[in-house]
Amino acid sequence: MTQAHTLTDGLYFGEGPRWHNGRLWFSDFYDHAVKSMDTAGRVSIEHRFEDQPSGLGWLPDGRLLVVSMRALKVLRQEGTGFVEHADLSGLARHMCNDMVVDGNGRAWVGNFGFDLDAELSRRGVASVFAEHPSTNLVRVDPDGSVHLAAREMHFPNGTVVTPDGKTLVVGETLASCLTAFDILADGSLANRREWAALGQRAPDGICLDADGNIWVANAVAPECVLIAPGGEVLQVVATSQNCYACMLGGDDGRDLYAVTALTSHHDVAAVERTGKIETARVKTPGAGWP
Repeated sequence: MTQAHTLTDGLYFGEGPRWHNGRLWFSDFYDHAVKSMDTAGRVSIEHRFEDQPSGLGWLPDGRLLVVSMRALKVLRQEGTGFVEHADLSGLARHMCNDMVVDGNGRAWVGNFGFDLDAELSRRGVASVFAEHPSTNLVRVDPDGSVHLAAREMHFPNGTVVTPDGKTLVVGETLASCLTAFDILADGSLANRREWAALGQRAPDGICLDADGNIWVANAVAPECVLIAPGGEVLQVVATSQNCYACMLGGDDGRDLYAVTALTSHHDVAAVERTGKIETARVKTPGAGWP
């Protein structure tokens, strides 16, 4: 087991870390901001929003896309401001969340599907994992058109696209698994299959390495875990608190950034700055998208 060390703290709740132009970009839900960090841990605010921002990605021409969680929209940067890129309210059932944008500018966006915090408070973790509504994975094409990508998803969360652009893997948090699809030429998904069962781990954010393995942030434990296709655990990086997202970056792509917090529950995360970004060196650099 490898121990991560803290690069920066004082965040509310980080999400959607992305390595872009030599910096780690990420959203901070309850600071209503998209931020970036250099390799020394110095954080800058890039953009502020009225809504909670979440998933991040860039179109091929460099314009930033940002998930607007409560509005159920994807926003697109135009100059120094943002406009509506896509309205997901017809397909997303509650709180849009993580997103991956591939090299063609297609975005796949997950959503909660129900009020997670309310149900956790009412029923507890075990009950929510055992019984909960499913929801849709949504695809947004570069022109902003919105399409149903996959039905019956159990809290679709962190998502990656392989370097050849032909496979999408999504973490289903409440099914404790990674699910893969073939990406067809028109962007539709086919051949749904289990990429890896994760047992008692709850996948949140994920990222892909150049060996074809996936780092998984475990939302119910202080760890980030490297998983091979089929589910073998290859490495565990211990974090100081529960891990909600991860990204490979740095000058050589071998810095693993783990986004952690005391809890994801709104009642705590919105008022206490327990969020951190922790890091560890790993053997294999990142690949694909994000």
